[in-house]
Amino acid sequence: MEELSVGNIKLNWLKNGVTNLDGGAMFGVVPKKLWSNKYPNDEENRIPQRCDPILVQSNQKNILIEGGIGKGKFNEKQKKIFGLIEDGDIEESLKELGLSLKDIDIVACTHMHYDHFTGISRYSGKELIPTFPNAEIFTSSLEWQETKEPTDRSKNSYWEENWKPVMHQVKTFENELELTPEVKIIHTGGHCQGHCILTFESEGEKAVHLGDLLPTHAHLNPLWVMAYDDYPMRSIEVKKEWISKVKKEDWWVVLYHDNLYRALKLNEEGEITEKINTNL
Repeated sequence: MEELSVGNIKLNWLKNGVTNLDGGAMFGVVPKKLWSNKYPNDEENRIPQRCDPILVQSNQKNILIEGGIGKGKFNEKQKKIFGLIEDGDIEESLKELGLSLKDIDIVACTHMHYDHFTGISRYSGKELIPTFPNAEIFTSSLEWQETKEPTDRSKNSYWEENWKPVMHQVKTFENELELTPEVKIIHTGGHCQGHCILTFESEGEKAVHLGDLLPTHAHLNPLWVMAYDDYPMRSIEVKKEWISKVKKEDWWVVLYHDNLYRALKLNEEGEITEKINTNL
């Protein structure tokens, strides 16, 4: 299990599944000849996208970043559409760290699309129940609003069976919120109207998780945004700001979907100087 320390904060990536999505959609208007040199793809033009939640331990709190895709939540049609080749068992990953599902204090969601939120509930027999019964679930107020009332464009990404079993656990915020004195969640928009990022700062060390504004390391160019983004110009704006900060201030960049890297650092030329590989 890969891990990263940011001062006193400890991050661990929990194994929770892989989807395969269309490379053209993942890179928008960028020609395949360019993006295929930076990220693997199969004969059907699909690219692997991990969906591994990140356990963050800060100030005696167990915080889960994203909810993953869960176990046994996709039907056969969905498996085919989303290229699901592996789902996961987050309970087993937590056991490796001496924790249980009940030990999660907070789930912080950059957004509530199916590939970030399906694992937030699980089946007990035929009933869907919260996966993390003692957790508060944080997302932006705009994201929670669209989750419950999606648009025609977004309704295939927000699944009622995901949010209804946990709606009593959801807490919202407007602009930004401290989850601990070291961990902050910030509303940005871009990928969707309610999209958020997270920052981690401790003992002079810093890291940022840009969510789906930076789904893979191949999207480091601020202009390389997904066709899935509802507000691509906002995505570009936020990426420019934060990637500039990462380069100048020596931040770690924490990744959720990347099939090759869990985290990385950049120099001022944008070259990767440090990295944590995905060891699977």
